[in-house]
Amino acid sequence: MTDPSVKIIFLGGLGEVGRNCACIEVNGRLIMVDCGVLFPELDMLGIDLVLPDFSFVRENAHRLDGLVLTHGHEDHIGAIAYLLRNVDSLDIYGSPLAIEFARGRVVEHGLAGKANFIAVSDNEIRDLGSVQVEFIPVTHSVPEAFALAIHTPLGVILHTGDFKIDHTPVDGRKTNLARIGEIANTVGVKLLLSDSTKAEEPGFSDSESSIKQSLGDVITQHPGRVIAASFASHIHRIQQLADVAVDSGRYIAVLGRSMKRNISIARQLGALKIPEDRLIDIEQTEGLRPREVLVVSTGSQGEPMSALSLMAAGENRWITLYEDDLVLLSSHAVPGNETAVGRVIDKLMRKGVRVVHSAIAKVHVSGHGRQGDLSTMMSVARPQNMIPVHGEYRHMWHNADLAMRMGLPKSNVLICQDGDVVELTDSTIAVVDKVPAGYTYVDGTVGDVVEEVIRDRQVLAEEGLVVLVLTVDAKSGKILYGPEIVTKGWIHAPEAEELLDEARQAVAAALEGIETEGVYDPEIFRRRARRALGKFVAERTRRRPMIVPVVTEV
Repeated sequence: MTDPSVKIIFLGGLGEVGRNCACIEVNGRLIMVDCGVLFPELDMLGIDLVLPDFSFVRENAHRLDGLVLTHGHEDHIGAIAYLLRNVDSLDIYGSPLAIEFARGRVVEHGLAGKANFIAVSDNEIRDLGSVQVEFIPVTHSVPEAFALAIHTPLGVILHTGDFKIDHTPVDGRKTNLARIGEIANTVGVKLLLSDSTKAEEPGFSDSESSIKQSLGDVITQHPGRVIAASFASHIHRIQQLADVAVDSGRYIAVLGRSMKRNISIARQLGALKIPEDRLIDIEQTEGLRPREVLVVSTGSQGEPMSALSLMAAGENRWITLYEDDLVLLSSHAVPGNETAVGRVIDKLMRKGVRVVHSAIAKVHVSGHGRQGDLSTMMSVARPQNMIPVHGEYRHMWHNADLAMRMGLPKSNVLICQDGDVVELTDSTIAVVDKVPAGYTYVDGTVGDVVEEVIRDRQVLAEEGLVVLVLTVDAKSGKILYGPEIVTKGWIHAPEAEELLDEARQAVAAALEGIETEGVYDPEIFRRRARRALGKFVAERTRRRPMIVPVVTEV
């Protein structure tokens, strides 16, 4: 009898905060764990979302037995609609809240017919092909988060999901450490895949409920209107904001499409409780006194078209900000978004609006565990092997270092990267292969924008564009017009006519006599013109703009 084969294939989420996606392979069958997006960095010009590379999934879709979700954040569920384009159909398992959040995105993309959504409850066990998946409650910043105990022939692979150990959660639902300990004491945890986002930070993460007093102080003490921005999926935070609003006599209005949708779903499922008579439409705030209004809005990450960014720019159709308004950013900038958030804060303050954020008041706590939370999880789980997941490289390094300081041998702790295929045996763990795991870019309605397009945009943004126009005789190749040069972002043409004249002369000299060299070929014109102009520009200005030769034949 052959030994069981267990592999973990990482498609995203390692070395980055986002794109969380992995496959577990057992005896030739596959399940997926999470399928999230990465929000674009500043140099990803024009890009809306970054997805995992689904090449491996597409090629192995016939072996796929389902997708299991740890929780309902976009960096874990936001790419499902794009995944469904690569498979005929898919069973998707998750909590009722995560399922409904995901369903909304899938329906928007017109792919509901490809997804079979299956809601699971706390501590439920489901058979998926050659494995059983147990959904263990953990506390996080969104309700109904799970750790996954994946029961394989070699033992349990425990994926923590995003978690912290919150002893006083807003909804009373605590991390089920007892069940994790029971697994450790019986079948054992063969491999721990552990959240790394806050692994640099000592101590324990604060309870979500610990900030209610601070939120209350900020909101109740302000005599005017309050606009509170948070993640649309942060239902626990929205619950606390709503509780404070009700206690202080304010009405709650919601702004932002994703915020409206998520609040509606959470209320229908009982995950969010707001009195019906305290929830109003944004238009109804006009008839209220400012101190009676709390607006809950999207835009905490400085997204360009979000409700808060449009307010800061004076372009929001529903709200015009005044000097007696207060904007409360109940969030922390996701890595890469710091500049965008800072820009929005500056714009708000230029309008005279008071801004309160986590750097000046305790209005946010993380949903991710710090070193105390991580070490507690490891102490309870007592894994034989450990791989840090979900975080930038430095986060994963600190998580791995913590595991080794707690007694795991170095050979049993792996720091992996996207694309790694890890093989698990009775006695070893090792990276044995690689699969494609690069970025897939989404630009508006266009998917799969290639890396070359991003590089071209970067060149255009940093160096500019130079268009070289030539008109030639289609038979002889004689130049009839030009060379003419049009530039955007390289130099200001009206102030550089002398330089442009020299550039034209350099191109004309390079093309001189070209029609006598043999059969006319317009590509020769383009290539020689581009080379001559590129050399001139580099030598005279030490710049490398994009050069586009346009040859018209008549």
